[in-house]
Amino acid sequence: MSCETVAIVPRMVKCKKIAILPMMTALSPFLNPTYIIAILIAVSFHECAHAFVAHRLGDPTARENGRLTLNPIAHLDLVGAILFLTVGFGWAKPVPVNSSYFRKPKRDLSLVALAGPVSNLILAFIAFLILFFVTHGNSLSAEGLLQHPDNSNIGLAVLLQILQSSIFVNLALMAFNLIPLAPLDGSNILRAFIPYQFEQRYEEFSRISPFILLALVILPNSFLSTWIYTIIGWVLAGFFGVVGWM
Repeated sequence: MSCETVAIVPRMVKCKKIAILPMMTALSPFLNPTYIIAILIAVSFHECAHAFVAHRLGDPTARENGRLTLNPIAHLDLVGAILFLTVGFGWAKPVPVNSSYFRKPKRDLSLVALAGPVSNLILAFIAFLILFFVTHGNSLSAEGLLQHPDNSNIGLAVLLQILQSSIFVNLALMAFNLIPLAPLDGSNILRAFIPYQFEQRYEEFSRISPFILLALVILPNSFLSTWIYTIIGWVLAGFFGVVGWM
Protein backbone atom coordinates (compact mmCIF):
# COMPACT_ATOMS: atom_id res chain seq x y z
CA MET A 1 0.00 0.00 0.00
CA SER A 2 1.05 3.53 -0.35
CA CYS A 3 -0.44 6.96 0.04
CA GLU A 4 -1.59 8.76 -3.08
CA THR A 5 -2.45 12.47 -2.84
CA VAL A 6 -5.84 13.29 -4.32
CA ALA A 7 -6.24 16.82 -2.99
CA ILE A 8 -4.02 19.54 -1.60
CA VAL A 9 -6.11 21.53 0.93
CA PRO A 10 -7.12 19.78 3.04
CA ARG A 11 -4.68 17.12 2.01
CA MET A 12 -6.65 13.96 1.31
CA VAL A 13 -4.80 10.71 0.68
CA LYS A 14 -5.79 7.15 0.06
CA CYS A 15 -3.64 4.19 0.95
CA LYS A 16 -3.60 1.39 -1.58
CA LYS A 17 -2.00 -2.01 -1.19
CA ILE A 18 -0.24 -3.65 -4.09
CA ALA A 19 1.95 -6.70 -3.92
CA ILE A 20 3.98 -9.17 -5.91
CA LEU A 21 3.86 -12.56 -4.20
CA PRO A 22 6.24 -15.50 -4.53
CA MET A 23 5.09 -18.78 -5.99
CA MET A 24 4.37 -21.27 -3.24
CA THR A 25 3.75 -24.30 -5.46
CA ALA A 26 4.58 -25.17 -9.03
CA LEU A 27 0.99 -25.64 -10.19
CA SER A 28 -1.71 -22.96 -9.69
CA PRO A 29 0.09 -21.56 -6.64
CA PHE A 30 -2.36 -18.71 -6.11
CA LEU A 31 -5.40 -20.98 -5.92
CA ASN A 32 -3.86 -22.95 -3.07
CA PRO A 33 -6.25 -22.68 -0.06
CA THR A 34 -3.35 -22.08 2.31
CA TYR A 35 -2.17 -19.20 0.13
CA ILE A 36 -5.67 -17.72 0.09
CA ILE A 37 -5.88 -17.90 3.88
CA ALA A 38 -2.45 -16.31 4.21
CA ILE A 39 -3.19 -13.44 1.82
CA LEU A 40 -6.55 -12.68 3.46
CA ILE A 41 -4.89 -12.45 6.87
CA ALA A 42 -1.91 -10.45 5.58
CA VAL A 43 -3.96 -7.89 3.64
CA SER A 44 -6.55 -7.50 6.42
CA PHE A 45 -3.90 -6.78 9.07
CA HIS A 46 -1.98 -4.53 6.69
CA GLU A 47 -5.00 -2.37 5.88
CA CYS A 48 -6.32 -2.36 9.44
CA ALA A 49 -2.89 -1.26 10.68
CA HIS A 50 -3.03 1.80 8.43
CA ALA A 51 -6.52 2.62 9.69
CA PHE A 52 -5.59 2.02 13.34
CA VAL A 53 -2.51 4.26 13.30
CA ALA A 54 -4.39 7.00 11.44
CA HIS A 55 -7.16 6.78 14.05
CA ARG A 56 -4.66 6.95 16.93
CA LEU A 57 -3.07 10.02 15.35
CA GLY A 58 -6.42 11.80 15.25
CA ASP A 59 -7.87 10.98 11.84
CA PRO A 60 -11.33 9.30 12.07
CA THR A 61 -11.75 8.96 8.29
CA ALA A 62 -10.83 5.28 7.97
CA ARG A 63 -12.90 4.33 11.04
CA GLU A 64 -15.92 6.21 9.73
CA ASN A 65 -15.57 4.34 6.43
CA GLY A 66 -15.58 0.98 8.18
CA ARG A 67 -11.90 0.21 7.59
CA LEU A 68 -10.82 -0.13 11.23
CA THR A 69 -11.54 -3.86 11.13
CA LEU A 70 -9.84 -7.19 10.46
CA ASN A 71 -12.80 -8.33 8.37
CA PRO A 72 -11.24 -9.02 4.93
CA ILE A 73 -14.51 -8.18 3.16
CA ALA A 74 -14.09 -4.55 4.22
CA HIS A 75 -10.70 -4.36 2.52
CA LEU A 76 -10.93 -6.53 -0.58
CA ASP A 77 -11.33 -5.01 -4.03
CA LEU A 78 -13.05 -7.39 -6.45
CA VAL A 79 -10.70 -6.86 -9.39
CA GLY A 80 -7.63 -6.78 -7.17
CA ALA A 81 -8.71 -10.00 -5.42
CA ILE A 82 -9.25 -11.81 -8.73
CA LEU A 83 -5.79 -10.77 -9.89
CA PHE A 84 -4.26 -11.94 -6.61
CA LEU A 85 -5.70 -15.39 -7.23
CA THR A 86 -4.78 -15.58 -10.91
CA VAL A 87 -1.44 -13.85 -11.31
CA GLY A 88 -0.31 -13.10 -7.75
CA PHE A 89 -0.50 -9.35 -8.29
CA GLY A 90 -3.36 -7.27 -6.94
CA TRP A 91 -4.57 -4.61 -4.56
CA ALA A 92 -7.03 -3.89 -1.78
CA LYS A 93 -9.47 -1.01 -1.43
CA PRO A 94 -7.76 2.31 -0.71
CA VAL A 95 -7.73 3.27 2.98
CA PRO A 96 -8.79 6.94 3.14
CA VAL A 97 -6.52 9.15 5.25
CA ASN A 98 -7.05 12.89 5.76
CA SER A 99 -3.76 14.38 6.92
CA SER A 100 -5.43 17.68 7.90
CA TYR A 101 -6.33 15.92 11.19
CA PHE A 102 -2.68 15.25 12.00
CA ARG A 103 -0.65 17.48 14.31
CA LYS A 104 2.45 16.87 12.22
CA PRO A 105 1.13 15.82 8.79
CA LYS A 106 4.44 14.94 7.19
CA ARG A 107 5.61 12.74 10.07
CA ASP A 108 2.22 11.23 10.82
CA LEU A 109 1.48 10.34 7.22
CA SER A 110 4.76 8.44 7.14
CA LEU A 111 3.85 6.62 10.36
CA VAL A 112 0.51 5.60 8.84
CA ALA A 113 2.33 4.28 5.77
CA LEU A 114 4.91 2.45 7.90
CA ALA A 115 2.20 0.70 9.92
CA GLY A 116 1.27 -1.64 7.05
CA PRO A 117 4.72 -3.18 6.42
CA VAL A 118 5.39 -3.38 10.18
CA SER A 119 2.17 -5.34 10.69
CA ASN A 120 3.29 -7.84 8.03
CA LEU A 121 6.72 -8.15 9.65
CA ILE A 122 5.10 -8.95 13.00
CA LEU A 123 2.74 -11.52 11.46
CA ALA A 124 5.63 -13.19 9.64
CA PHE A 125 7.64 -13.43 12.85
CA ILE A 126 4.69 -14.89 14.78
CA ALA A 127 4.18 -17.51 12.05
CA PHE A 128 7.92 -18.24 12.08
CA LEU A 129 7.96 -18.76 15.85
CA ILE A 130 4.95 -21.08 15.73
CA LEU A 131 6.51 -23.05 12.87
CA PHE A 132 9.80 -23.28 14.76
CA PHE A 133 8.24 -24.60 17.94
CA VAL A 134 5.75 -26.91 16.20
CA THR A 135 8.62 -28.57 14.32
CA HIS A 136 10.93 -28.28 17.36
CA GLY A 137 13.37 -26.56 15.03
CA ASN A 138 14.03 -29.84 13.22
CA SER A 139 15.46 -29.27 9.72
CA LEU A 140 14.18 -25.72 9.84
CA SER A 141 16.12 -23.61 7.36
CA ALA A 142 15.42 -20.93 4.79
CA GLU A 143 15.30 -23.66 2.14
CA GLY A 144 13.13 -25.89 4.32
CA LEU A 145 10.51 -23.18 4.64
CA LEU A 146 9.88 -23.50 0.89
CA GLN A 147 9.44 -27.24 0.94
CA HIS A 148 6.09 -29.00 1.11
CA PRO A 149 5.59 -30.46 4.61
CA ASP A 150 6.08 -34.23 4.65
CA ASN A 151 3.78 -35.28 7.46
CA SER A 152 1.28 -38.11 7.74
CA ASN A 153 -0.87 -36.00 10.06
CA ILE A 154 -3.09 -34.11 7.61
CA GLY A 155 -4.12 -31.48 10.14
CA LEU A 156 -0.53 -30.74 11.09
CA ALA A 157 0.54 -30.69 7.44
CA VAL A 158 -2.14 -28.09 6.64
CA LEU A 159 -1.07 -26.00 9.63
CA LEU A 160 2.55 -26.10 8.50
CA GLN A 161 1.56 -25.06 4.97
CA ILE A 162 -0.46 -22.12 6.30
CA LEU A 163 2.47 -21.04 8.47
CA GLN A 164 4.88 -21.34 5.54
CA SER A 165 2.57 -19.37 3.28
CA SER A 166 2.04 -16.73 5.98
CA ILE A 167 5.77 -16.18 6.38
CA PHE A 168 6.46 -15.62 2.69
CA VAL A 169 3.24 -13.80 1.82
CA ASN A 170 3.73 -11.32 4.66
CA LEU A 171 7.41 -10.76 3.93
CA ALA A 172 6.75 -10.37 0.19
CA LEU A 173 3.93 -7.92 0.88
CA MET A 174 6.18 -5.96 3.24
CA ALA A 175 9.14 -5.93 0.87
CA PHE A 176 7.14 -4.86 -2.18
CA ASN A 177 5.42 -2.05 -0.34
CA LEU A 178 8.73 -0.68 0.91
CA ILE A 179 9.73 0.22 -2.65
CA PRO A 180 9.88 4.05 -2.57
CA LEU A 181 7.55 4.59 -5.52
CA ALA A 182 4.00 5.94 -5.34
CA PRO A 183 1.46 4.63 -4.61
CA LEU A 184 3.41 2.20 -2.39
CA ASP A 185 4.03 2.74 1.32
CA GLY A 186 7.72 3.31 0.77
CA SER A 187 6.95 6.54 -1.06
CA ASN A 188 5.27 8.10 1.98
CA ILE A 189 7.79 6.63 4.40
CA LEU A 190 10.57 8.29 2.42
CA ARG A 191 8.61 11.55 2.28
CA ALA A 192 9.31 12.16 5.99
CA PHE A 193 13.04 12.47 5.21
CA ILE A 194 12.77 14.79 2.20
CA PRO A 195 14.13 18.27 3.05
CA TYR A 196 11.65 21.10 2.74
CA GLN A 197 13.42 22.67 -0.25
CA PHE A 198 13.04 19.44 -2.24
CA GLU A 199 9.42 18.66 -1.36
CA GLN A 200 8.01 20.16 -4.54
CA ARG A 201 10.38 18.12 -6.68
CA TYR A 202 9.45 15.02 -4.73
CA GLU A 203 5.76 15.73 -5.36
CA GLU A 204 6.49 16.01 -9.07
CA PHE A 205 8.41 12.73 -9.00
CA SER A 206 5.53 11.08 -7.11
CA ARG A 207 3.19 11.92 -9.99
CA ILE A 208 5.26 9.92 -12.48
CA SER A 209 6.50 7.16 -10.16
CA PRO A 210 3.33 5.02 -10.62
CA PHE A 211 4.30 4.70 -14.29
CA ILE A 212 7.82 3.65 -13.27
CA LEU A 213 6.32 1.07 -10.93
CA LEU A 214 4.01 -0.21 -13.66
CA ALA A 215 6.96 -0.58 -16.01
CA LEU A 216 8.86 -2.57 -13.37
CA VAL A 217 5.87 -4.88 -12.95
CA ILE A 218 5.10 -5.39 -16.64
CA LEU A 219 8.49 -5.28 -18.36
CA PRO A 220 10.93 -8.21 -18.04
CA ASN A 221 13.51 -7.34 -15.40
CA SER A 222 15.09 -8.79 -12.28
CA PHE A 223 14.69 -5.74 -10.03
CA LEU A 224 11.47 -6.79 -8.29
CA SER A 225 12.50 -10.37 -7.61
CA THR A 226 15.94 -9.28 -6.45
CA TRP A 227 14.47 -6.60 -4.17
CA ILE A 228 11.83 -8.89 -2.66
CA TYR A 229 13.95 -11.98 -2.14
CA THR A 230 16.92 -10.00 -0.84
CA ILE A 231 14.75 -8.41 1.86
CA ILE A 232 13.10 -11.76 2.62
CA GLY A 233 16.55 -13.30 3.00
CA TRP A 234 17.72 -10.57 5.36
CA VAL A 235 14.61 -10.83 7.50
CA LEU A 236 14.70 -14.63 7.68
CA ALA A 237 18.35 -14.45 8.69
CA GLY A 238 17.28 -12.12 11.49
CA PHE A 239 14.50 -14.49 12.53
CA PHE A 240 16.92 -17.41 12.70
CA GLY A 241 19.29 -15.25 14.71
CA VAL A 242 16.55 -14.47 17.22
CA VAL A 243 15.46 -18.10 17.71
CA GLY A 244 19.12 -19.05 17.98
CA TRP A 245 19.23 -17.13 21.25
CA MET A 246 16.14 -18.88 22.59
